[in-house]
Amino acid sequence: MSLPLSPAYDLVVVGSGPTGSTYVREVFEQHPGARILVVEAGPRISDPPGGHVKNIADDERRAQAQRASEGPSPASPGRPGTRLLAAPDMPAAAVSTNVGGMGAHWTAACPRPGDGERIPFIPAAEMDQHLARAEQLLHVSADAFDDAPFADEVRHRLARHFDDGRPASRRVAPMPLAVTTRPDGSRTWSGTDVVLGSAARDSRVELADRCLCLRVRYEGGVVTGVVVRDLSDGGAGQETEIAASAVVVAADALRTPQLLHASGIRPAALGRYLNDQPQVVFAVRLPDDVVATHDAVTDRTRDEDGGIVPQSGVSWVPYTDDQPFHGQVMQLDASPVPLADTTPVQPGSIVGLGWFCAKDVTSEDRITFADDTNDAFGMPTATIHYRYTDRDLATIEAAKRAVTEAGTALGAPLDPAPFLLPAGSSLHYQGTTRMGPTDGDTSVCDTFSRVWNTVGLWVAGNNVIPTATACNPTLTSVALASRGARSLVEHLLRRETAATVPPSRT
Repeated sequence: MSLPLSPAYDLVVVGSGPTGSTYVREVFEQHPGARILVVEAGPRISDPPGGHVKNIADDERRAQAQRASEGPSPASPGRPGTRLLAAPDMPAAAVSTNVGGMGAHWTAACPRPGDGERIPFIPAAEMDQHLARAEQLLHVSADAFDDAPFADEVRHRLARHFDDGRPASRRVAPMPLAVTTRPDGSRTWSGTDVVLGSAARDSRVELADRCLCLRVRYEGGVVTGVVVRDLSDGGAGQETEIAASAVVVAADALRTPQLLHASGIRPAALGRYLNDQPQVVFAVRLPDDVVATHDAVTDRTRDEDGGIVPQSGVSWVPYTDDQPFHGQVMQLDASPVPLADTTPVQPGSIVGLGWFCAKDVTSEDRITFADDTNDAFGMPTATIHYRYTDRDLATIEAAKRAVTEAGTALGAPLDPAPFLLPAGSSLHYQGTTRMGPTDGDTSVCDTFSRVWNTVGLWVAGNNVIPTATACNPTLTSVALASRGARSLVEHLLRRETAATVPPSRT
């Protein structure tokens, strides 16, 4: 979208991923008069905007959408749809830059956190309500792939090994996934188009793609708007100031603190407590006698209109405090482990196991920003500082043992041993604008995601999560965004009331 836009909005949301879109949806529904602008540095890559790239049926169009998400050159492509950041301490650190953010590329896994993953200063019953709302927004289903081949057998074998002594909520189960099931039985993956719902088609909500937010403006601790630049002409566009009653920065865990830093908003905890989940992977082939008990199924995984055929079973071994890792067990095309052997196999009989570890969260794991050099977007150059503690190394070794036991319970290993992926591979970066119950040096925002000492500014994303999690974080961050949106609506209504009440006579 070319600038100029309207000069003023009630709400400006920076970033069009799942949490930014959650703020849009909640404010749109709870405040019928609010005018909302979404600012996104990347391009539209799908129709509708924010749709998941897996729903694009044509292979070449899907690849084009992924390439368009990799950001400005020079770019080092990472996983499809992302570019690597060339960070020595976190070599696999990567980001996506497109409408929908990582929500256009994610695996759509939406488990609920448990035990020590839970945020201790938000009442459990209240958080469960927000998690339920997040499941609604993302269209989460735990039974969408119940008919995947061998899924029951996979879960039966895993349960026999892991379930003893676990409470019901922490036992092996189908992975809750953000999918929509069509009447014909095919599935589509949820992107931010699903989160936005009717808000995406309403004139009160505007989307400015290829539009970079340079700074959040504030005066006397009160947000007044944002400064943006049109990137549609290659980034040479002039700076434009847009007034706003409230701003949400939802630009991911690496670029949200970058924007706050560039804006001069620099609480002590900004960029600190960076959390990436160490990821251990393994692959096995189900035994021949198990495969022989199932009828052969087609190797077709996609309909002509993008619908996903239910062949990829995804199972879940939940985190517990005793076993501080989260198991994601994926079959067929969903497997994170590429196969060297190209021999045709029965769909669903190859199982990839990914064990995500809870990180030892420390303030020394952080992202810092230079004031004298800029990145390809013209923003302060970022440097990631990250290491595994002795506790992390012990957790990783325990995860290797657990995933080996899980693989042995399932079938014949395809690798000699499980291996640890490079730091940053999880793409589950958290903590860099973490919330806290009180203002201090260990948090950036309060429990409603409002930045401390800055009126009218919210932060959103996995970066808000303060705990050491192992499970996929999107459901939690969307739940926290829904919670924060309620306080944002109250803020807008208070401003409107104050503006309409005449001054009292003395």
